[in-house]
Amino acid sequence: MLFHSWPFVLLVLLTLTVYYLPAMRKYQVAILIAASLFFYAYRQPALLTLLVLNAVVNAVVSYAIATYKDAAHRKWWAVMGVVGNLGVLLFFKYAGLFHATLHPGDWADFVVDIPLPIGISFYTFQGISLVVDVFRDRDASIKPLSFGRHLLHTLLFIGFFPQLVAGPIVKAKDFMPQITAKYWSTVTLTPLFKKLILGYFLKMVIADNLKDFTFWMAFPYFKGFAALDLWTMLFGFSFQIFADFAGYSLIAIGIAGLFGYHLRDNFLFPYTAFSFRDFWRRWHISLSTFLHQYLYIPMGGNRKGKARLYVHLFTTMLLGGLWHGASWGFAVWGAFHGCLLVIERVLNAGEFRSTWRGAHIAKALLVFTCISLGWLLFKLPHHHAWDYVRQLFTCGSPSYNPVLVLNIILYSFPVIGYHLYPTLTRRFPVVQKGAFIYFAFMLFLILTNSGSPEKFIYFQF
Repeated sequence: MLFHSWPFVLLVLLTLTVYYLPAMRKYQVAILIAASLFFYAYRQPALLTLLVLNAVVNAVVSYAIATYKDAAHRKWWAVMGVVGNLGVLLFFKYAGLFHATLHPGDWADFVVDIPLPIGISFYTFQGISLVVDVFRDRDASIKPLSFGRHLLHTLLFIGFFPQLVAGPIVKAKDFMPQITAKYWSTVTLTPLFKKLILGYFLKMVIADNLKDFTFWMAFPYFKGFAALDLWTMLFGFSFQIFADFAGYSLIAIGIAGLFGYHLRDNFLFPYTAFSFRDFWRRWHISLSTFLHQYLYIPMGGNRKGKARLYVHLFTTMLLGGLWHGASWGFAVWGAFHGCLLVIERVLNAGEFRSTWRGAHIAKALLVFTCISLGWLLFKLPHHHAWDYVRQLFTCGSPSYNPVLVLNIILYSFPVIGYHLYPTLTRRFPVVQKGAFIYFAFMLFLILTNSGSPEKFIYFQF
């Protein structure tokens, strides 16, 4: 069920209506669970069993950790919980990749036909968060509950439909304490509607229109284009993937807010980053934070010398790349970012300081160009991506396509304006006074200039 489809809009409106009825207040958790299960089962009802089973197992494990007093028992349950979540993810997402790589024989051919459950990368990570957070803190919001209530709360945490299939990844210690009675009078509508309008604008007007022009990046079409066209499409896809995923995150945050749940921002103007380290503080923040807290720090972080620091950085990004998809191209993408971070640390260029503004702009453009080159691995198989890069630096076709170039610039401009907005409002306060006009214009374009509907890019992860 796509966020920009009428069935989803009707589901949200119906759920909100029932959810805030005074007579239904004590059933709010059950109402959200029912809506979440319906949302997930809408296209893949057979896979609903896996989601529910995942929630039940994580509820049992986390409750055991919270109630056992013996440290050895608690550690055993925690290890089993993490291994179980990772095992589910490995089997459903990566069995086909390992089979294709190792070619073990016909006996294992069945793994190729295993369906990939939507959102499994996100809800298994949240299961790990629940297990680890309870083990580390014995969270006070979990321990006093009966198992029945804890099971319901875990079902809501794992299956919360606004962010179920593509995040933001939510940590248990941030979400579980929010499970309380909600009142419509406490919902701040204006900032939530702004997030929803901006999110739908980024997805429906920007990403869904740009996709029709970046389509030509696919093999073998890109071979017939000039270098200028290829560079324009490359940067256009960079803006498209931001608009697509940031749009989803804003919609998810906005809808969650309507139900009284606060989700943290997932993007913070990432294309203004002046270093690769800064980029990962701004892009897909929930994943970056998860990998930092649950992988990088447990491995040792920067506490075991520079050599180990570089290994930890590279390993974290490599595994983060593989998390995105069951393809060695994603592993290459993760390794690419790992190398960029390591090189930056070696050169001590991560914390960039200069009094000359031009130096900051040049560094930001360099970072953006490298990031954009990396996105090729999201769009193309790695061998085609390499062909695309080689053609970027050759003449290619002698003439460029002005219609394609102008359209990509037109639909990319709002994303550029979005990233420059904080700077403009600081330097020219009058810009902020026109916010109402901007949102009204975005709403107008959503109604009149939306592209053909397309599923969100991160739904595949």
